[in-house]
Order: sequence, then C-alpha cells, then structure tokens
Amino acid sequence: MKNLKIFVYVNLALACLFSLTCFSFNLDISLIALPLSAAFTVLIFLFVYKKFLKANSIKHLNAVRRFFQYEPFVYISAFVLQRSGKNGMSYALDLVAAVLWVSVTITSFVILYKLSEKRVYALSSAWEKEHKANPPVVYHGIKRVGIEILEWLDALIQAIFTITLLNIFLFQLYEIPSESMVPTFLIKDRVVVFKTLAGPKFPLSEVGLPYAQKYDRGDIVVFRNPHYKDDRKSEVKSFLSQFVYMCTLTLVNINKDDNGELKADPLVKRVTGLPGEQLMMMDGTLYSRTKDSAEFKAVEKDSSWAAWNLNTLPASTRAKIQTIPLSSAQAENTLEIEEERRSLDLQAAAIECASLAKEFSRYAKNGSSNIKDLTAFMSDSDREVYSLFSNLEKNTAALLNASNGSEWVEHFLTDWYKNLGGISNLSSYAEDGSLTGQNLYGGDLYTDSLFRLNVMVKLSYGRILVQNAKLLYGGADAVTVSKDSVRAENYEKAQKLVDYLWHMDLRNMPIFPANAGDGSASYIPENSYFMMGDNRYNSLDMRHSYDHWLTSLDENDAYSVEYYSDLAPQYVSRNKILGKANFRFWPLTRIGKPGVGVRK
Repeated sequence: MKNLKIFVYVNLALACLFSLTCFSFNLDISLIALPLSAAFTVLIFLFVYKKFLKANSIKHLNAVRRFFQYEPFVYISAFVLQRSGKNGMSYALDLVAAVLWVSVTITSFVILYKLSEKRVYALSSAWEKEHKANPPVVYHGIKRVGIEILEWLDALIQAIFTITLLNIFLFQLYEIPSESMVPTFLIKDRVVVFKTLAGPKFPLSEVGLPYAQKYDRGDIVVFRNPHYKDDRKSEVKSFLSQFVYMCTLTLVNINKDDNGELKADPLVKRVTGLPGEQLMMMDGTLYSRTKDSAEFKAVEKDSSWAAWNLNTLPASTRAKIQTIPLSSAQAENTLEIEEERRSLDLQAAAIECASLAKEFSRYAKNGSSNIKDLTAFMSDSDREVYSLFSNLEKNTAALLNASNGSEWVEHFLTDWYKNLGGISNLSSYAEDGSLTGQNLYGGDLYTDSLFRLNVMVKLSYGRILVQNAKLLYGGADAVTVSKDSVRAENYEKAQKLVDYLWHMDLRNMPIFPANAGDGSASYIPENSYFMMGDNRYNSLDMRHSYDHWLTSLDENDAYSVEYYSDLAPQYVSRNKILGKANFRFWPLTRIGKPGVGVRK
C-alpha cells in the first residue's frame, strides 16, 4: 500500500509539472492545452487521492483505473495541441515536456499493474473486506446494453490512442498508393514500417529517440515527401491525417493538398544513393563516385531492382499491373535511339546539315516575304520537339515564302557546330565509354548526350523540311506530299525521337549533386540519401520536380531544340525517413519480406 501511494504522489507531481509546460501565450488552438491537462490532473487528484486513497475505499476503483489508462493519451493530446498553433515551442521546453510525459506514462503503468484485479485487494485488508462485502452488481435489460456500449466505446477509444502511440514510436502501417515500386510492390499492398531505430520524434517537435538505424543501398524506406512544404500548419494536418489513417487501419486517408487531391506523402522508395556519393544516370544505368574514387562507376546492384521493361515480367504479374508505361516496341525504340546517339558521327552529321541547308536555299530563293528577326521566327515553345514537327508543314511554307528563310534554316541546322569552331573541331568529341572528360561535350556524358540528341532532331527536321520544299517546288499537290515515302520514313524516325525525348528524364539524370562553380565534385551530405522507385518509367521520385519547364538540349545553341523537363534531383535528410518497409502483411498471398525487382 505504501509503494502504491508513493507512485500515485509521484505521478500527481509529474502531472502538475507537465501541465505547467502546457501554458501558452498565443491566441490560437494551443490555448486549449493547459485547461485540458490541468482539468484532467484535478480530476485525478479528486478521484485518486481523495476518494480512493484518503477515503481508503475501492468504491471508485474502476474510475481510478480509467483515469490512469487515459492519462498518457490525454497528456499526449495536450502536447500536440500546444504545438498546433502558429508558433512552436523551444527545443528545451519540448524536451522537458517529453521527459515528463514519459515519466507520467511509466508511473501510470506501474500504478495500473498494482491496481490489477489480481493484486489490488492484497494491498489492503480493508479493501479485501470491502470487495467481499460488495460483490459486483449484475445488470440486466437496458442498463446492461448501455454498459456494454460504453465498454465497447471505451475499448475503441483506448485502441485508437494506443495505435497512435505505437505509430509514433514503434511502427507504421502504409498502403502502396502507386505503381512506382512495381514489381516489388503493387497498388494496395500494405507494409509495416518499423520506426523505433529510425529516431522517431514526438509529434510536432524535434525531441525523440536517438537514431540507431543505418541505411544501405537497396533498402526500401518510407519517408516524408520533401516536395511538400513542411511548415507548422502542414505538419499539423499531416499528423491529424495520419491519426485517422492509422485508426482506420489504412482505410481512410484525408491527407490532401490545397486542391483536394490526396498527397503522395509519405513515399516508399528504394535507397539508391548514399552519403559521400555523387551520382549520374545514363541510358538506365546508375553511376556513382566518391572522394576516394573520382571515376564514375556503374552501380551494379541497381540493375537488380531497376525495372525498365515491364513487358518482360511473367504474365501473372503483368495481369496485376494497371499501367505498363512503355510497349515492347517503345522499349526497343529507346535502345535504338540510344545506340544511334552513341555512334553518331558528328562530322558526318555536320556535313549533312550543311548540305541540307544549301539544298533548301535552292528552293527558297524566290521567296517574297521577309523574317525581320530570325531568332524570333520560332520561339522556344515553337522549337519544343513535338511542336517542331507538328508545325513543320506550316513552317515549310513560311520559310519558302521568306526571302531570308534559307538563312534561318542555315542557322538552325549549322550553328550547333559553328559555335564549336567548325566541322574539323568535331573530331575531338566521341562517346567512347568514358563518363567524364574533354572528349565529351560539356565534360560529361549526360550533357554530351543532350548535345547529340539536339543534332539528331535537327537532322531529322532538316530531312523532312528539304523533302517538303522539294515536293512543293516541283508543284506537288497536298495528297502527293502526304503520300511521299521519303517523308513518311523520316516522320517515322522523327516520331521515335519525340517519343524518346518525352521519356528521357525518366531514364537519365545529370551529375548530382551538381559540381561546384570551379568544377570540383559535390557529394550527398552525411546522413542524407537519394531514393528512386523500382519502376523507373512510372516513378515520380527524388529525380523529379512536380513541375515541368521548357529547356534547351544545347544551351549554347540559340536555335536549340527544346523539350519539357522535370529533372530537379534532391537528396532526403535522415530525419525525414520514417523507417524501413521490411514486411508486407497484405495481401495474404504475398505476405512476407519483399524481394528485389527484376534485372531488366
């Protein structure tokens, strides 16, 4: 009995101290924290101290147990409410409040242990006599139904708060919302994320358990989406939505953005870049280098889970996939374009571009109109790769009818190599398997690849333009022009280029982190990681922004072909990682530890 009183007194003292930390000067929701905490503390004092211990009676034993069962939940609610206002609390106050909450929780567990049905009556002979003299009342009818309902409601509320606490510190349930991790995960798969070693924090604070988790390449992790703002209002909404999500066992998700769309938060991806690395991805192969090894080398492990062609998966797996981003033909076309780019003879391309420009001038010499500003004839958006070819017929006529149309064509087709000092200087550029160096335009394979794609598109455009001009110059009608086999063949090649450029940002990534201004390498910082999805053609991951913008294939070419890009790679700090997704608990047919992807 003496030990019980000591724990009760300590608990009340800690509860009073915790309530003091809930004081707020802000005129917002945080003002509720103190009244909530203080009122509950007063109720504990009245029931536990006065009506239970001081009165030395077990008349209110069930109520006393309920108070200690709810104590951790009420105080964690006060903790969250105080930090849900416009302004947060200092780290020191967060730390004090967290320590007090933990202490209150521990003492409440000890008190509940002592007040359990098996132990409580042995604490006092008076309580034992009172218990024997007052056997439990058995209710019937409406009263019994009412009591049953209240007990179920009590159990439900306690279960909700218990799940919330488990979610904060032990594990989190997560439903796979997209196909970014196919074939490792499919939509509606549910996984358990173990959080304890990942340094979980008290809600809306930086106080929590220490980090004890290390991540290796290939680990599947769940993390807060860094694309969304993380101000206090957003964090409060995220916490509330996660509370509802966990309480409904992942069935209800209210985590929506300002447009009412469900947020892609948190994300589940695979760790593909580690602290101290600089990355680059070309033609679907991930490369890395470190301070100790300045040469980029292929990350062999990445190919074991990177899925590029889902058409090669077993039919049973394909049947469960909602979207296969590329057809088999498109996948083959991708490899074809990349091989053509690697083997492109720049000197031969320059000679052909010059020849095409000269041939066009023979057909355009009788033009009557005039292009006042050659660079403005086609804006950046007009030179976007799709617009470039879709408007080719119209622009052919405009260029033929302009007295200086052939001059624009010459700039468009030849400025790319004239900027480099002429055709003879192109011999020094070659994609010979090296990833960096002076033999690559711009000094690295990624920049060189864009440069070559720019040339390939210009060649394709020039061939169709000249064929159009030739047919029109010869008096061919629209039907004859549309059925011309040379045009059809070149348009087919152009379509392959357009299709490749639409998907290019999903298959390639520039050097990341970008080199410093002096050209020296930068690396992923300590305690930060880079993540990608397994399904590389259908994964909006840390390679990408949620916005698209028009950008040039060759920044040094005023007449460069443009394309829409969303490449904005970023790493993720360790404190945003919630933990590893190491166990799939649904569907039951695939329960267990998820495997790696496919080697394709």
